[in-house]
Amino acid sequence: MSEESDSLRTSPSAASLSESELPLPPTPAGYVCSLTEDLVAKAREELQEKPEWRLRDVQALRDMVRKECPNLSTSLEDAFLLRFLRARKFDYDRALQLLINYHSCRRSWPEVFNNLRPSALKEVLASGFLTVLPHTDPRGCHILCLRPDRWIPSNYPITENIRAIYLTLEKLIQSEETQDGFPIRIKAVHVVNEPRIFKGIFAIIKPFLKEKIANRFFLHGSDLNSLHSNLPRNILPKEYGGTAGELDITAWNAALLASEEDFVREFCQPGPPCDSILGQALPPEGLSSEAPCDDSMWAVKSQLYSCY
Repeated sequence: MSEESDSLRTSPSAASLSESELPLPPTPAGYVCSLTEDLVAKAREELQEKPEWRLRDVQALRDMVRKECPNLSTSLEDAFLLRFLRARKFDYDRALQLLINYHSCRRSWPEVFNNLRPSALKEVLASGFLTVLPHTDPRGCHILCLRPDRWIPSNYPITENIRAIYLTLEKLIQSEETQDGFPIRIKAVHVVNEPRIFKGIFAIIKPFLKEKIANRFFLHGSDLNSLHSNLPRNILPKEYGGTAGELDITAWNAALLASEEDFVREFCQPGPPCDSILGQALPPEGLSSEAPCDDSMWAVKSQLYSCY
């Protein structure tokens, strides 16, 4: 993989760009690494991220965006672009495709992404439908706890739940420690106290899932010992047989609400219509068209709804 990645780093599409041919926008904010030495080593091994090449790789992706997708209204800051490089293991072309898909999703699904800020979702947050546990698992992964039984459909539509999930994921990837997918990767989905019909439905769906994805779903039923074999009791609240006290949603809700200005800046600014940007931000020649605007949205919507 490293040989392939190295060749991608010096691909003509990225390396042959002439600075004189490009506009000179304001210099993006500089990147300061906040990873521990252990995480730097892990990123090198799992994501092909080499600290000595990191800024060069970011600049290469930035140049590709400016040249291939000049009308794509996107942040070009180092930390933002790094999310997409890490999510695609520093493959420039795939990182650019992911960036395009990310903005396609946001602009093609306005009922989810318009006015996406914590204060607009206070009812969902107060319901306890979702929260993030205060402790990570032994691998350092954050644990997102979803409780569908807390949703009362007569109170608000299901899209509000999806907005809250996306809001939470966006907040999580603000920390470098969680940036290896979405850019975010779901390592496992543990389902407890599911009804029998859910098991039947999942048995029908499972053959159509990629094996890697299907193997990340664990149905525990009422067997909490099965859950504890994957997630230790000392990080779980007592509602799930853990020893970390009662489930508390207030800390995570407060963290989200404290990020109001960040979300207003990112999701609540007026912008050009979807067609004016995405129509001119098609994948560059040589990139896969695996997810044009509509297909990308369908894929994202399917993944989000399947979380339920």
